[in-house]
Amino acid sequence: MKKIMFVCHGNICRSPMAEYIMKELAREAGVSDQLHIESSATSREEIGNAIYPPAAHILSLHGIGSKGHRARQFTVEDYNSFDLVVVMEDYNLRNMLRIIACDCEGKVWKLLDFTSDTLQRTMGDDISDPWYHGNFDKTYNEILTGCKALMKYLGY
Repeated sequence: MKKIMFVCHGNICRSPMAEYIMKELAREAGVSDQLHIESSATSREEIGNAIYPPAAHILSLHGIGSKGHRARQFTVEDYNSFDLVVVMEDYNLRNMLRIIACDCEGKVWKLLDFTSDTLQRTMGDDISDPWYHGNFDKTYNEILTGCKALMKYLGY
């Protein structure tokens, strides 16, 4: 089983959107039993909070549920137990490295790394943050593109 952790700043918008989109893509591909997917935050600001209502709403418009999500912070133990740690942007990457000190196993990627023809870890574009621009459709589409590319990278 491949274990994937999606990470953003607060774990209330982008990373849970990625978690639930990826779970839906895995379900559609018939490989849910082959992937373990979670999400977390680099910060402690939103720990215990539900997914941000506009993020939950955009998921629901696409038939994707997010009930029961609670924000949590990424830990060194997560790094040790997950196969891939997928961040949304450079800012998350910098904060991730503060938590783990070293990506010595090469597990950390940016989600849009997987969309490039020349797959280079942590060199992809950033997923835009809807917390600041309010365009959850745009962020949904960016995440969907990244998750589809990640599924292809994983061989599904």
